[in-house]
Amino acid sequence: MKDQNIPLGIWLMVATTLVFALQDGISRHLASAYNVPMVVMIRYWFFAAFVLVIAARKAGGLRQAARTAQPLVQAFRGVLLAVEINVMVLAFVYLGLVESHAVFASYPLLIAALSGPILGEHVGWRRWLAIVVGFVGVLIILQPDQGVFSPYAAIPLLAALMFALYGLLTRYVARQDSAATSFFWTGTVGAAVATVIGLWFWQEMSPADWAWMGALCVTGATGHYLLIRCYEVAEASAVQPFAYLQLPFAASIGLVIFGETIRPNVALGAALIVAAGLFTLWRSRVKG
Repeated sequence: MKDQNIPLGIWLMVATTLVFALQDGISRHLASAYNVPMVVMIRYWFFAAFVLVIAARKAGGLRQAARTAQPLVQAFRGVLLAVEINVMVLAFVYLGLVESHAVFASYPLLIAALSGPILGEHVGWRRWLAIVVGFVGVLIILQPDQGVFSPYAAIPLLAALMFALYGLLTRYVARQDSAATSFFWTGTVGAAVATVIGLWFWQEMSPADWAWMGALCVTGATGHYLLIRCYEVAEASAVQPFAYLQLPFAASIGLVIFGETIRPNVALGAALIVAAGLFTLWRSRVKG
C-alpha cells in the first residue's frame, strides 16, 4: 500500500476547494455576460488539453489511457459531466453562488441514496436517516410551500442529481478501469459534447473577458491537478469531508464580489445538508 500523508492530503483538498470556488466565481461572471454553453465549451477545450498532456506522460501514453472494456459507460460519464456543468453554471446565473452551492451540497446524500440500487451497496438505517435530514434541509432552502418559490431553485438540485450519478458511475467503472482512464474519457468526451452544444452559442468576447476566460481555464486545470495530487497522497475517506469547504468559499465570493445575501432558510438548510453529509461520510468510513 502506498504511504499516506493525510495532513498534506487535507491541505491539498482545502486548496482544491478554494481554487474550484474561484473557478465558480469566474464562471458566474462570464456566464452573466455570455452564453453558458460557450463558456463551458472553451473551458472544456483547455481541460481536454490538460487531460491529454497528463495521459501522454503516463506509462503507455494515450493508447493505454483510452483502453477500456466499458466504453459506453465511460462515454456516458463524460456526457453527463459536461451537461451537469452547463446546468450548474446556469444555476449561478439565476440563483447566485450562495444558494446554488447550498443545494448542490446535497450530492453526497444522493450518492448514498442511489448507491444501493445502482451499485448494490448496503445503506443502513443511520445513513438513511441522515439522507432524510439532508433533504429536509434542501426543502427548507427551496421552500416549495411558499408563494415566492421559483422553478429556478430546482436547477442546482438537478445538477446535484447528475453529479451524484456521475460519481456513482465513476465508482462503477473503477472496478475495471484505472483513474487515469476515467480521467481521459471524462475530458475528451466532455470536450466533444461541450463543443457540439457550445458552437451554436458562439459570441464575440471583449479582450478583458478573454483574460477572465484564461483565468477560468487555469483555475480548472489547477483544481484538477491539486485533486489528483490529493488522492495520490491520502485516502479519499480521510480528505472527503473537507470538500464541503467549497460551500463557504463560494458563498464568500458570492457575498463579497457579487453582493449576494444569505437568507435564514438557506443558512439553516445548508447546515442540515452539510451535517447530514458529514455523518454519511463518517458512517461509510466506519462501515468500510
